[in-house]
Amino acid sequence: MTAGRVLHELGWEPNRPWLVEVIVPRSLDWSETGLDHEKTVAEWMDLGVRLRTDQRLEGSLTASILLPHGRLGPAFFAFDNFRLYFEWNRSFVYATTSAFFATLLSGSPMYLDGSAPPPLAENEVRRLQENLQSRGHDVGAVDGIVGSRTRRAVQAEQVRLGLPADAWPTRELLDLLP
Repeated sequence: MTAGRVLHELGWEPNRPWLVEVIVPRSLDWSETGLDHEKTVAEWMDLGVRLRTDQRLEGSLTASILLPHGRLGPAFFAFDNFRLYFEWNRSFVYATTSAFFATLLSGSPMYLDGSAPPPLAENEVRRLQENLQSRGHDVGAVDGIVGSRTRRAVQAEQVRLGLPADAWPTRELLDLLP
């Protein structure tokens, strides 16, 4: 069975968006971002989120704001088709990369890369995961990979510490969690 057929049987909706680049205002409440938080496109736009291109979207569609590299990197609306794809393949990097390449193939411009802080090295991510785990967070395996549970825990600690809660693990956060 092909991957396309499997996704169709799982509920993929043809001709519906799955990842669309957006521009987010610096004043956005970053704790409302991530796949755990949804609003309608109209609600996000009322908060100042704008589409990067002139694409039109139904205001009633629900979306999450996906920040693969935190608030200073690219930002995307992630829709139900993205969630379905992510459920099928639980790798955040794989799902995001696949969705982005699909948008390129459909004619979207290269995303704005922004100025996100550099990612942590694998050993730093492991240390961060150990620190988060010792504070009671479920990060899954301490494996040096920033998965969805690690990102949730990072966001929770960012909220607790009064940092911008964009779920991007930084050296600043690592230094604050000895």
